[in-house]
Amino acid sequence: MSAHPCAPEFLPLARIFHWERERAHYPYLTQPMGNGLVRDYSWAQAVGEARRVAAWLRAQGWEPGSRVAILSKNCAHWIMADFAIWMAGHVSVPVYPTLTADSVRQILEHSGARACLVGKLDGWEAMRPGIPEGVLCFSTPLSPKNDYPQWERIVAETEPLEGEIVRDADELATIVYTSGTTGMPKGVMHSFGAIGWSTGPVTAASGIGADDRMLSYLPLAHVAERWLVEAASIRTGFRVYFAESLDSFLSDLRRARPTHFVSVPRLWTKFQQGVFSKLPKQKLDLIFKLPLLGGLMKEKILKGLGLEHCRYAGGGASPMPPSLIQWYRDLGLELLEGYGMTENFGCSHGCRVGRARIGYVGEVWEGTEHRLSPEGEVQTRGPTTMLGYYREPEKTRETMTEDGWLRTGDLGEIDELGRLRIVGRLKEQFKTSKGKYVAPAPIENKLSVHPAVEACCVVGASFPQPFALLMLNAEAAAGCAADAGRRAELGASLQQLLNAVNATLDEHEKLDFLVVVPEQWTVENGLITPTLKVKRPSIEASYAGQFEAWAQRRQTVVWQGLAAGQAR
Repeated sequence: MSAHPCAPEFLPLARIFHWERERAHYPYLTQPMGNGLVRDYSWAQAVGEARRVAAWLRAQGWEPGSRVAILSKNCAHWIMADFAIWMAGHVSVPVYPTLTADSVRQILEHSGARACLVGKLDGWEAMRPGIPEGVLCFSTPLSPKNDYPQWERIVAETEPLEGEIVRDADELATIVYTSGTTGMPKGVMHSFGAIGWSTGPVTAASGIGADDRMLSYLPLAHVAERWLVEAASIRTGFRVYFAESLDSFLSDLRRARPTHFVSVPRLWTKFQQGVFSKLPKQKLDLIFKLPLLGGLMKEKILKGLGLEHCRYAGGGASPMPPSLIQWYRDLGLELLEGYGMTENFGCSHGCRVGRARIGYVGEVWEGTEHRLSPEGEVQTRGPTTMLGYYREPEKTRETMTEDGWLRTGDLGEIDELGRLRIVGRLKEQFKTSKGKYVAPAPIENKLSVHPAVEACCVVGASFPQPFALLMLNAEAAAGCAADAGRRAELGASLQQLLNAVNATLDEHEKLDFLVVVPEQWTVENGLITPTLKVKRPSIEASYAGQFEAWAQRRQTVVWQGLAAGQAR
């Protein structure tokens, strides 16, 4: 009998079969198919197709628990494939759809994947060499052109798996590979019990039910989307919409009119900048102060974003600038931050409506405990803690304490109400030549509020003072490259940013200078992860040879790649 506390009726497959019976004809998955065509899958249709693909997978004759990878952007077939893999008795291995061929190969070989769903993808030809020989590939209607077995043909030619398949709470359900900020991604093993338990506290706290709607667009290969969209929809039966592309995102969002919407800080910032591009902030602030007109304007903005029905708005993955959170609050949307790791299936901390404190990621979810180590490291323990790292017992022992607590590697503070604030990374702290430790993450959070800054990285180990590398967004970078006047204007703005940030920092933390780099940090060049986090060791290694020269230029804003006379 299972030792996991998740009740049998809330295990993923039990809930899937429950909705197949109870909401058979209700729409579950809404998928844009291209050329203006949108297809709805009812619960009966989605589970029915998954049953047939599960039977096809079983017919391959692999031992139970074989690994089957899902290499695809978010789409209805991603979720149906996950269902099919579980029904067939196997283990799903999500793979980010933006990885290089080498990274795809690393994950498929490390996991020992027997098969791989090749789904909706951009750049497939560059990724194809990463599929190891002997891995059985199959594809969907939205896949790039290939000669693999086709989902629709499998569904048409295969009798469905009958009955309600049971997978024990302690059984391995999925291996989720980390985004690899510090090297080779680790395969985090999660059980059916962990997935089933994870959604209970958050759906209860946010009031999510069967009549709600969410838009799925953040990678399902990342644990946050897997938890808050796929697993939560399995728990409560709500409808999931998918985005067609980046270009169509706003229209996809307006189609879904989500009642719950979770995003990363970068997208919340882009929404805000889009509003400011049509109506400057100063003018908007004046309108907001007018009782009637201000209220109408706020409603118009939310409707334009497709968020007029949104009851629960969340953010995570990286710190949210307090000014951004406050702006949305003033708009009538209480942005709630959350915190979690792949190692606890994202289910760790979350802000509660009416109890949120700006700058804090909230309280622990029901069933989870937290504590701070003597060094200030956040440690958690609960029913969603991983089974361990796949084929990495040593790394598992390094990450878990002897009494079963997960070492997060994050430094934190806990207030009198039990709300957690993340203040940095334990291993990211570095020491300046003055012998003082600097935590880069809080400083980067302050720099990221600038609308032209897409990403930043604070460095400076062994230098007298830290300094920061800035990557501009594509629009700002192109404008500065083409127009010296715009570059000078942005330089002045960055100087103001530097002064404002330094005014909030202790003396040993104050930034000596900013460096604007000309390169874009991408997944392809190995400088960011698929979840858009900077790979600090890779960035430091790429630019370390230039640190000394930058420091000797004695400029507060250095434009790398420009002649000294052109730099501010």
